[in-house]
Amino acid sequence: QVQLVESGGGLVQPGGSLRLSCSASGSFFAINGVAWYRRSPGKQREQVASIPFGGTPTYVDSVKGRFSIARDNAEDAVYLYMTNLKPEDTAVYYCNADFVLTSYDDAGLLSYTVSNRWGQGTQVTVSS
Repeated sequence: QVQLVESGGGLVQPGGSLRLSCSASGSFFAINGVAWYRRSPGKQREQVASIPFGGTPTYVDSVKGRFSIARDNAEDAVYLYMTNLKPEDTAVYYCNADFVLTSYDDAGLLSYTVSNRWGQGTQVTVSS
């Protein structure tokens, strides 16, 4: 069973910093794109940052210059470094990834499929 587990959330004062971690486990061939999303009370879920395999990160405008996404392919992990946090950053943060899975069909041929997975979320609260 492929899964993602986030950690690192908590309570921080405005202007503070946090690092969120997301670790992948299970049996998979590779991980393509990974991303961090967040959902604030009364708001729709939004993608905060994303990074494709070997590609360039992208960020939502509201966090540019403050957040940084990084992935460690050797450790199957992705991180979100958050600095200069603001009260409006308060949300549940979710890790998302596209896993490449392998299987053999009835003819014994190897096939690849992509399976999208979500983590359980980690709460970030920015408040004085």
